[in-house]
Amino acid sequence: MLDLPLSFLHRPAAPSAQPWLLVLMHGVGSNEQDLFGLAPYVPKNFHVISLRAPYAMGPSAWGWFAFTVDAQGERTINEAQEAASRQLVAQTLAAAAQQLGIPPARVVVGGFSQGGIMALSLLLSQPALLQAAMVLHSRLLTQVVPLVAAHEALKGKQLWLSHGTHDEVIPLASAHAIRELVETLPIELSYSEYPSAHELIQQELVDAMGWLQELTE
Repeated sequence: MLDLPLSFLHRPAAPSAQPWLLVLMHGVGSNEQDLFGLAPYVPKNFHVISLRAPYAMGPSAWGWFAFTVDAQGERTINEAQEAASRQLVAQTLAAAAQQLGIPPARVVVGGFSQGGIMALSLLLSQPALLQAAMVLHSRLLTQVVPLVAAHEALKGKQLWLSHGTHDEVIPLASAHAIRELVETLPIELSYSEYPSAHELIQQELVDAMGWLQELTE
């Protein structure tokens, strides 16, 4: 049994000489059940761990950090909560990898919306913990930009980034901003846009799972 700082669901990997670990993080107002629904589609050589965010927002609703949106659509986040969540996720990731006996070179974090923010922030700021991130319909926090690791530490890391062209919650421009930053870094980027809103459609799921499989080959 895993002993982790955050509540979670776990699908063990099939027997493998070199298992991988995928840690998933849900969007704001959801819970660990959400992205755990992806587990049947994830390659069998991955352990899948779906985390519950630490801040309660309502019945079965959790978030990684609170935020407000002003009349112009500008978001202001609770910076203390975001920093605490980022550290808690890092601790959880390290603990899961250690307990499962998986090195950082076979660890991937992924998330949708606010969970994708956490996955991207972790890859950029603490790359020693993982090999890759899968960021779905998300955005880059300006607070994380000063924390981006040195180029040497990011060399060889990988990022899946996808977004919906009709996303009404997080505009497509947010994905473009992530892409622009990552293209200045030695990270291998796989970028895709889909004719969708703030949702994960079948083709996006198929493509993202294919990317995961390619990581292990």
